[in-house]
Amino acid sequence: MVTKPWVTSKKASELLGVSEQTLNKWREVGYLKPGTHWRSSPGLGQQPWSPQVIYHLLWCKEKIEYWRMHDAPLDKAEAA
Repeated sequence: MVTKPWVTSKKASELLGVSEQTLNKWREVGYLKPGTHWRSSPGLGQQPWSPQVIYHLLWCKEKIEYWRMHDAPLDKAEAA
């Protein structure tokens, strides 16, 4: 069970069952909204111009389930 709502890209991909590249693609095309589904969080030792992306797991999961229920073309927006 995840206790933190915001998780790393790696953890989100594992728990949501998609690749990190797919999460990136969904961010780029606007399926996942900044501030709601994802945000930048500079980690310790990271450069400010290269922040770590973190995802709100529950909100991402809800959005993905919504798309699937409404037959959204998720497959076309997945990274190859």
